[in-house]
Amino acid sequence: MMEFLYFPEDKTEYIPAVIELVIFMILAGITMHFFLKHSKKEAKQIDQQYKQQDIENDDEA
Repeated sequence: MMEFLYFPEDKTEYIPAVIELVIFMILAGITMHFFLKHSKKEAKQIDQQYKQQDIENDDEA
């Protein structure tokens, strides 16, 4: 039967995989930070637009 999982005897073969994992985790964190920052900026902009519309609607009434 064929062995499905490969666990190397030499544990130094794990080092490149760990380095890649760390790099991808850092990039994912940076990306998440960018999206959160951008969405907060958009939410603030939309709130200002609605407040401006409310002020204009109150002036008309």
